[in-house]
Amino acid sequence: MKLIMLGPPGSGKGTYASRMSPQMGIPAISTGEMFRENIKNGTPTGKIAKAYMDKGELAPDELTIKMLKERIAQADAKNGFILDGFPRTIPQADALGKITKTDAVVNLVVPDGIVIARLSSRRQCRKCSKIYNVLFLKPRAEGVCDVCGGELYQRDDDKPATIKERLEVYRKNTQPLINYYKKQNLVIDIPCNSVDVPPELMVEKIMKELKRIKA
Repeated sequence: MKLIMLGPPGSGKGTYASRMSPQMGIPAISTGEMFRENIKNGTPTGKIAKAYMDKGELAPDELTIKMLKERIAQADAKNGFILDGFPRTIPQADALGKITKTDAVVNLVVPDGIVIARLSSRRQCRKCSKIYNVLFLKPRAEGVCDVCGGELYQRDDDKPATIKERLEVYRKNTQPLINYYKKQNLVIDIPCNSVDVPPELMVEKIMKELKRIKA
């Protein structure tokens, strides 16, 4: 199955995709993580992307599309994938449609207040990039990654001022995708009106809807 996760920053796309991936036997592919890996390694792609991410803006389409096309051509994605962070714009959706088909679009519907509360409390491991949240996905030891023991930190794009800019960018560029995919009858709306809803409950809700459309 080839899925797209849509929703504002902090809606849980990456968290849910990472939990759905082993259940479905397909990789969760985050363009954000791919960019951050390039930034960490100081690649030309990473340097370009960093300038945009630091301002809460999106990387140029051609940069993202090139990177994604190479990723979904890898062997582990032959039976499908879950896209987190792509597409974000109509041109990106058009480009994706030329590369591969889409089976369903999971649209996470989350109010701004919850997004800001979630993101401003998010922490990421400097070593392995695992995501935590000091409200509802706490590490066993404060400030320390459960997986590798790395230091947890707050990303620049998770600070309140940047979060508000990211939400504006989302509304302007990404929300039109909902109508784009609704016209193709691919959208599954999944509402979330709580800051601390357990990820497992949301994944269960999403998986139930996906099974329903496959039935």
